[in-house]
Formats: sequence, structure tokens, C-alpha cells
Amino acid sequence: MNSYLNGKALFGDDFTIDQIADWYNKEKEAYANLGSKNAETYQYGYHALNNLHGFSYLKDKYFNNALGLGAAWGHEFDVIIDQIDHLHIIEPSDNLRSEKVGHIKPVYTTPEISGTINYPDGYFDLVTSLGTLHHIPNVSYVISELYRVTKKGGYILIREPVISMGDWTKPRNGLTTNERGIPLNIFRNILAQYPLQIINEGLCFTMTAFFQRIWIKLSKHPIYTFKSYVLLDKWLSKIFSRNLQYHATRKLQRIAPQSVFYVLKKH
Repeated sequence: MNSYLNGKALFGDDFTIDQIADWYNKEKEAYANLGSKNAETYQYGYHALNNLHGFSYLKDKYFNNALGLGAAWGHEFDVIIDQIDHLHIIEPSDNLRSEKVGHIKPVYTTPEISGTINYPDGYFDLVTSLGTLHHIPNVSYVISELYRVTKKGGYILIREPVISMGDWTKPRNGLTTNERGIPLNIFRNILAQYPLQIINEGLCFTMTAFFQRIWIKLSKHPIYTFKSYVLLDKWLSKIFSRNLQYHATRKLQRIAPQSVFYVLKKH
């Protein structure tokens, strides 16, 4: 386990198909069971973050086919839905599905346990995976699939935690059983295997939990829903990027970015 917690290896990435199946069965409804089942009461809070680090790089671009891996109700697409003709969402939970996203009726499919994406090569102009890969065991294979189904000249947007999120061998409040972040060095090594242009590697969420504990006394809306905060966070994350440790054990090590946002273009 030490090689996983110290960030030298990615837990789950070398699992057998039986181990992947066991993981998948535990995760299938786990996120929904944390309290996200009600589409009418759920509020998506990441538009400001997604815009700054991701969608702002896609202005004036239009997409015939877009794919959201683990995109649930499809809220992440709200801000660019007018730039999309057809929307496909791969979502394991039956409870997290929308009839409409903007003007589009999304096509939902259930993920394969193996991680294979059942679409032809180069089918999508835009692929997103925002907060999904850290719920998946075989991350490197799924990234290879995201690359495969993206057309040349198409875009891939990925946002994931790059810290351990705590020791996943023990119960963690507010988290599913298996989720864990992806070490930044491993993330970079996986992406380097493919002819991808890195348009943006945006580190984010530096001390956000700390600031939120103060902010909650002033507002019912999470602090990261505000553009001014995510701009501040962008610069804090740059300043403290060298402090990043995958599994922080000291308080000072926690003054560091917790997530990364990639905007990638396929050559």
C-alpha cells in the first residue's frame, strides 16, 4: 500500500477484470447514495471552475457529437450546450439521468465494466471527464479509450483530484469506498503516451475546504461557485504547486492544489 499512498503507483490501475467488477459494483450507486439523487434539489456548483480552466478555451467552437463520461444529469454542459448538436453521456447510475439538457435529449449508455467505450474511433469532437476518473480503477486504459473515441482536432477536458483524498482502506466521511486521486506525475506520464496538445494544465482547489468552512457562515452557496474565488484559487494553486504531496501527512503539506484541470487537443 505504501507505493500507492506515496504516489509512485496508482491503486487499481493494474486490477484484473474480476477486481474491476468488484470495484464497479461498489461504486455504481455510491455517489448517488451520498445524497445526489434528487435532480430538483441538486445544485451543480462547478460552472465557474469549469469555465475558467476549461470551457473558456472552447469559445466560438462547435461540436457535432459530445461525450460526457460520468456526467450524470449533464449539468456540466449547461454553459456550452448551444455549441453542441448531439450529446452522449456514459453514466452508471440510473438515478442520475436527465430527459433534456438545454435543447438536447441526451443519449445515455451504461459503462462497460472493462472501461471500453462502445463508440467508433474518432466519433466525438468533444469529450469530458470531470470528476469521474478517480472513481474508476483502470484509469490509464479509460484515458486511452477517451483518446480513441476523440476525432483528430477534437478536445478532451479532464478534471480530477491529484491527492489521495485520505487512506481509502478506511472509511472516509462523504466519500465513496474506492475513490482516490491520481498522482500528478502519473497523470502526466499517461497523457504523454499520446499525441495530445496540452492547451491548459490548471491546478486548483488550494485550501478550498479551509476557506469554505469560514465562508459557509456568510453564504449558503459554496465559495467555489464564485468567479472571483476561482480566480484567486488559480493563483494560489500556482504559488503553492511545489508543495503538492499525494498523501499529505502534515498540515503544511495540505497548503497545495488538490485537483488539476486539463484541456487537451488531439493531433
